[in-house]
Amino acid sequence: MNKTDFFKGKNVLITGGAGFIGSSIAHVLVKSGAKVTILDAMLPLYGGNLFNLESIHKDIVFVEGDIRDKTLVDTLVQGKDFIFDLAAQVSYIDAKDMPFLDLDMNVRGHLNVLEAVREHAPKATILFSSSRMVYGKIMTTPVTERHPTNPLSLYVIHKLTAEKYLQYYADTFGLRTISVRIPNPYGPGQQMKHSKYSIVGWFMRQAMEGKTIQIFGDGLQERDYMYIDDIVDAFIQLAEKGKGGEVYNIGNGERTTFVDMVDMILATIGKGEKKLVPWPAHYEKNETGGYIADTTKIETETGWRSTVLLAEGIRKMAEYYKVHHGKYWTEESV
Repeated sequence: MNKTDFFKGKNVLITGGAGFIGSSIAHVLVKSGAKVTILDAMLPLYGGNLFNLESIHKDIVFVEGDIRDKTLVDTLVQGKDFIFDLAAQVSYIDAKDMPFLDLDMNVRGHLNVLEAVREHAPKATILFSSSRMVYGKIMTTPVTERHPTNPLSLYVIHKLTAEKYLQYYADTFGLRTISVRIPNPYGPGQQMKHSKYSIVGWFMRQAMEGKTIQIFGDGLQERDYMYIDDIVDAFIQLAEKGKGGEVYNIGNGERTTFVDMVDMILATIGKGEKKLVPWPAHYEKNETGGYIADTTKIETETGWRSTVLLAEGIRKMAEYYKVHHGKYWTEESV
């Protein structure tokens, strides 16, 4: 990752900071000399894991709390220079069954953050973790930020709504807000307790347990898979150089098919097998087709580029979980 002293002495709040992406950002910021506060509700279904913060716990302030608690958020944003707003309900499947919970966490919670910044820290920069799924069915590839947005699930409708809130607060109140559309994140520190969040992580767990990985359809859809170091570097570069009120794609451009991703996992782990199965109805309705991001915008404005190829990232992830899998799942945590 690009080295910078830009964050030295800066005050930073990371919501969802015990999760996969948030904790990874925290490690880089601590090394950069930032003063980091973590807010995480540690809800059992999601990615909060104190083991992710173990090596830096003495260097951060950790607050167990929820972005839906406006009084708490009002207090925590005060004096902050940057807010990495990553707290979320993470499953598009659960959003269908719990729509009001998803609305509360993935929309109202982020509105709390924006209002708190407007009232108490208007000079702060807010970076929000969005999803490539806001585009819906893919019409043209590679996908630029100008591609139409037509979400296929409540989860992504709410992600796009939060993006629109960020845009509104930038245009109306002059806040510096930046949204990052992330495709298929994976890497060490990722939640692997269940199948509703990380496809790469869940498949790796199944392979490590010698199970069969089910692939819906023919598995030939192409995707971007983003290793955590590249994701973190994108957030860091955008915090320093990104334009307020904008959204940015990130992606690695490898054009990897779904079945090739599975084959890489199986070859790396050396156990497990794969099986092609028909699409279940509730999945097919959310299938967007192949997705490859056009990353010209972030590359031009910040100099960021993805550097970790999928095979290398899977190898690093496998090495991590072979040692630390007990910190992320047990046989019963399905």
